[in-house]
Amino acid sequence: MSNCWSPKLLAIRFHALAATFNRCYHRATALHRPSGPPKLSPYDVNCILRANEHTQEFFGGSVKSYDSNQLASNSPIEDSRSEASCVYTSGLLLGIFDGHGGPACSQVISKRLMRYIAASLVPPDDLRQHLEFVSEIKELYEKSFNQFANELTNTTLAGFQMHQTLENAFLRLDQDLSREAIEMPSLRTMSVAMSGAVALVAHIDGPHLHVASVGDCSAVLGTVTDTGQWVAKKLTNEHNSDNVGEVRRLLSEHPATERDTVIRGERLLGQLAPLRAMGDFRYKWTREQLEQLVVPQFGEQVIAPYYQTPPYLSACPEITHHILTPRDKFLIIASDGLWDTMSAMQTVHLVGEHMYGKAFLQPLTLPKQDITLGEISQMLTTRKAGLQRKPLDRNAATHLIRNALGGTEYGVEHSKLSHMLSLPQDIVRLFRDDITITVVYFDSEYLRNCPT
Repeated sequence: MSNCWSPKLLAIRFHALAATFNRCYHRATALHRPSGPPKLSPYDVNCILRANEHTQEFFGGSVKSYDSNQLASNSPIEDSRSEASCVYTSGLLLGIFDGHGGPACSQVISKRLMRYIAASLVPPDDLRQHLEFVSEIKELYEKSFNQFANELTNTTLAGFQMHQTLENAFLRLDQDLSREAIEMPSLRTMSVAMSGAVALVAHIDGPHLHVASVGDCSAVLGTVTDTGQWVAKKLTNEHNSDNVGEVRRLLSEHPATERDTVIRGERLLGQLAPLRAMGDFRYKWTREQLEQLVVPQFGEQVIAPYYQTPPYLSACPEITHHILTPRDKFLIIASDGLWDTMSAMQTVHLVGEHMYGKAFLQPLTLPKQDITLGEISQMLTTRKAGLQRKPLDRNAATHLIRNALGGTEYGVEHSKLSHMLSLPQDIVRLFRDDITITVVYFDSEYLRNCPT
């Protein structure tokens, strides 16, 4: 008998998107300056930037709201994102998935990883009540998940650790993607197996923030000091050849004779930029598996040079735990399309200014208690000064994309922004990557009174 997991465990809203790597943004931009009048009007620019934006508000808990948005460069876009509320806990899951070699892997894991994590957070006895026995499972993905959920019912919560839960979910989904392609080879399963994705998932429950990352998406915490200064705290490390510790880890897993071939030209086996990723089984399967399953369909070139002691690629996430305080105001998670254009400190300053300026987008309301004309005059004076900082966008993710593409030392330049958004499809990838951003706002009052 097989098990079918009830969808009541999880409330998920999915956004299919996707992203490969763009290291030549600044060089390409310098070689291709806009000339002539802008091709897009301010209205056109706003329509493009706001087409995929979304805002979700919450009542109660440490998260007040989040803003998200994405802008494609690749066609189809290779970034994906997803957000999920865990029904049986108070946790919120938010993910960014940056694909390469096509959008298939990032789209699939964005729709599956949250379920694996959420099911792991449900007490086994409760999970058992939501497993329905059916005679036949129609979907291969559902069958894999049901097997995983059924195994969870045989575990206990004794010694529960969020770190281990997140790691197990990442690794198990990656194993399922591999097994599905091996046992049920098809165009769908092999397209997922041969493409790949880096992934970042943030789990927020009360004051506890966990970030699990594989690859080079990044998470940055925006914190304000006692003197009102913004501080950017990076919660992730990029798993690429710039990370000395990551290079040492990878070299230690292979013989010394491969020291000069495991990483060549700053890439794994001379081909792949991230040193950790989900999917990409051409760097994980044995040579025999590749020759049997992949070479007949994709050719000999699918096997990388110097492919001797696989697996070379890991899907094990690096996990950070941070206890939120009232000084932590927001979290920015994004694909590298954003970080290629601006630093962590720049993004925090932009979101911080946007957060305070956004208050002036709301109508002025007077307090219910008695107020003097002098106090009203002071409020109006403050509001008049604040209106100068009023942002153009209500959505902070849109605000970041606008500044990433059109920002100059003097502010956002419309001609530059119009140029970046009107590049032909055959060259746009030379100038910018897919960008996916989620900005999460924290409730300072809740955190001030919340026990850790």
